[in-house]
Amino acid sequence: MRYCESPYLFQRRITRPVVIGDPARGGVIVGGGHPVVVQSMITCDTMDTAASVRQTLDLVAVGCQIVRITAPTVKDAANLEHIVAQLRRQGCQVPIVADIHFKPDAAMEAVKWVEVIRVNPGNYADSKKFAIKEYSDAQYDAELKRIEEKFTPLVLESLRLGRAMRIGTNHGSLSDRIMNRYGDTPLGMVESALEFARICRKQNFHNFKFSMKSSNPKVMIECYRLLVARLEQEGPDWNYPIHLGVTEAGEGEDGRIKSAIGIGSLLCDGLGDTIRVSLTEDSPREIEVCGDLLAQIPLLANAAGGIADREFAFDPFHFQRRTTPEIPLNDSLKCGGEQLLRVVVTRATWEKVAPKIRPKDDVKPEAVYEDLNLAELDPTVDFEINCETQLVTVKDGLHLPPVTAFRLLAAKLKRLGRNNPILLKDCLCFESAPLEPKIALLRASVVIGSLLADGIGDAILVRGECGGGQSLRLAYNILQAAGCRSFKTDYVACPSCGRTLFNLQTVTARIKARTEHLKGVKIAIMGCIVNGPGEMADADFGYVGGAPNKINLYVGKTPIKFNIPEADAVERLVDLIKEHGKWVEPELQETAP
Repeated sequence: MRYCESPYLFQRRITRPVVIGDPARGGVIVGGGHPVVVQSMITCDTMDTAASVRQTLDLVAVGCQIVRITAPTVKDAANLEHIVAQLRRQGCQVPIVADIHFKPDAAMEAVKWVEVIRVNPGNYADSKKFAIKEYSDAQYDAELKRIEEKFTPLVLESLRLGRAMRIGTNHGSLSDRIMNRYGDTPLGMVESALEFARICRKQNFHNFKFSMKSSNPKVMIECYRLLVARLEQEGPDWNYPIHLGVTEAGEGEDGRIKSAIGIGSLLCDGLGDTIRVSLTEDSPREIEVCGDLLAQIPLLANAAGGIADREFAFDPFHFQRRTTPEIPLNDSLKCGGEQLLRVVVTRATWEKVAPKIRPKDDVKPEAVYEDLNLAELDPTVDFEINCETQLVTVKDGLHLPPVTAFRLLAAKLKRLGRNNPILLKDCLCFESAPLEPKIALLRASVVIGSLLADGIGDAILVRGECGGGQSLRLAYNILQAAGCRSFKTDYVACPSCGRTLFNLQTVTARIKARTEHLKGVKIAIMGCIVNGPGEMADADFGYVGGAPNKINLYVGKTPIKFNIPEADAVERLVDLIKEHGKWVEPELQETAP
């Protein structure tokens, strides 16, 4: 199976067009060679018509091309009529997506008023009770028939009204049926989506796109690769467009880094027709990040060709860190093998940050680039490497995007039968002027994060960010976002929507203030139960909206405490962390010299 023609050449995947609304009157065409479309979601209560209209207009003002609005009940879905009518009266023709979970009746109401219906195969007419049950083939087929009966009316109505559909699978909300047959896997996500796609095709409805979202960028990348490969296997007319996103990415730098790793990696490989950067911030901020990220792809993807090689040096469908020997990095540390991925800095950065490093600091340089015993190689030509205990990297000045260059280096080493540890660099050539910090962050995240998701890399060097302390922090943040190293508390936080049962930005800040000193602890902050329990699969603790002003607390996917008053919930979360032996008291901050 292949998800792209070559891992060394950018060729945008050819897809059929999906028409959303009337393109002559503000609608868009997704796929079919059209530019990548950016979208976002409003966060207010769908029954608040004025706020919904205002937030939609705010998004459109900054360049949002599709706006999603949640419709948790039939009553909310019916109010989409008034929201859309007011938008059209004000001259706003942006397509509206109704976000549907659990309620086929809400979908049947919403399809009357909006251009797109988003359905989640994990909970549309399917169950999610974390039940363990073995399904015989006959029982499984009977469940599929039941789902087809529930889903087909929406397909037929979408066909009749000229609507579009998004079949959006989420890692956090796979049905019990899928979980019991396929497990919590990329394959399960893909098969869940394909089941719904087959129902659409049975009715000759093709105006739909797919999404495969996860809060883990590596899982998200694997899912989309597998989806595209499976669509290729199904046949040439299965070339439906793809919507990209890392769900529950969080806020600030962490949210941007996670999104850049997941979305950027796939865009560089030619996948993706529409994107959303999900941040626990005001929605218009997502659009700026989308635009900045899309602007970097032509600079980071190899569209020039010149490389005939098509062999993958890694398994694109199953993450595995590249096998290397353990070697000395310097007098005090090793890299490769089972060692942590190491953080290398330039001498200039070392001189800036070394005087400020305190003994207990986790964010600190681990080696100086200029002092390394390092072989700098040109992977575009033949080279020899005499032993596997030599640290290698790509030489500077090579006119090839770094992702392509390092993939090619790994492939050539593999052909030589060598497993040398590799030092990754975020850039091989330097700009004439320093990059804006926000751009340096995105570029480094796409480049290094993509390669880490491929399993390539034993140490990393960030140089595109010219600030010494900022470049060091960025390197560690990329490693944490890619799931390669943990040096601080990790947060999985949803971006808020009309289903959210508390103020996510305020609560996230409150939880961080109490817990951000907990190294290696992962906390999920979820506004509702749609993806909450599932996306907390690899979180240690979860804070989930259960009802208005009531919070449920989880350990992993298991609910432990219910209906806690919101005013008390953060401290009860701290108590839960203490009960499970994960709490340490914050140390008094020393004053750095």
